[in-house]
Amino acid sequence: MSNRRNLREAVLKALYAHQAGGGEASYIINNLIAPEAGDDKEALKFAENLFLKTIRSAPDFDDIIEPNLKNWELSRIALIDKLVLRIAICEFLYFDDIPTKVTINEAIEVAKRYSTAKSGRFVNGILDVVRDQLIEQGKITKTGRGLVDM
Repeated sequence: MSNRRNLREAVLKALYAHQAGGGEASYIINNLIAPEAGDDKEALKFAENLFLKTIRSAPDFDDIIEPNLKNWELSRIALIDKLVLRIAICEFLYFDDIPTKVTINEAIEVAKRYSTAKSGRFVNGILDVVRDQLIEQGKITKTGRGLVDM
């Protein structure tokens, strides 16, 4: 059974491949995400949904990120950091079973592993603000114990 951290990393690699080279989503899923999921159908479904929803909503996610950049432009953010932020916002909005704290912690760890030394702090700062804004706007609708930090 795959763990979600590995699946998130596979989704990050898939998004990077899609961004850098284009290509069919199904080809990328079959070659970058499916091997990580192995025989676990639920894991594959999670990662595939995360990948596809992140691609489809990327412009909307960028519109959420950009106003929160202090003295910076979205086009100047490291691509990996931008992809990690998009994945996290996707989880905030479309994956009701994942607590926001878990999403933020996972994003920080993935950013630290695949991007710059300062990426973890950067991603944490942006996601803290974005989470609070989305909760205020009623866009994060997670319910249940531990799912939303109020």
